[in-house]
Amino acid sequence: MVVWSTFVRSCSISQNLQKIYIFRNKLLLNNVITPSQTCCMSSEMIITASRWQWHKTKDMIHFYFLIMALPLSIVTFGANVLVGPATLTEIPEDYYPQYWEYYRNPITRFMARYLFFNPQKDYEKSIHMIYLESQIMEIRKLEQKVWDLQDERKDFRYNLFIPFNYIKKSSYMQGLQDDYDFGD
Repeated sequence: MVVWSTFVRSCSISQNLQKIYIFRNKLLLNNVITPSQTCCMSSEMIITASRWQWHKTKDMIHFYFLIMALPLSIVTFGANVLVGPATLTEIPEDYYPQYWEYYRNPITRFMARYLFFNPQKDYEKSIHMIYLESQIMEIRKLEQKVWDLQDERKDFRYNLFIPFNYIKKSSYMQGLQDDYDFGD
């Protein structure tokens, strides 16, 4: 029984295939569908670079951006809504405000207090560096003046002497004496 049902089914499929082939041949005769010898592709294989790395990088950038953007936006919103901007008030006579208290935004105040350096200290450091550089410039001018006067007067030049350090010499001599001590 099973064999007969399979046989009947195969006959009906073969009849349907014949109908499809006949219909296809009629279309080909009417030039509606033209066969292609290359099967819709050229005979050359085009090699292109993979886009996988770019898509992976783009996905990672979006992922890490959202990891940082969402918490920062929540913190910024909370600070601006809950704390709010600073307002001007009367300062007591014995109170000197800190440098971060001059900023209006609470986030800027936090960053100025905990992340950035004190601008007054930075200013004093830069002034100190300017002072040191001016001292070095004065010493160099004085040294150049000494050189010019020595050249003009034909004086003996001080730079021909090798500087002598007694401490280094005495420690060196003490080491030699210890090495070659013959005993008394």
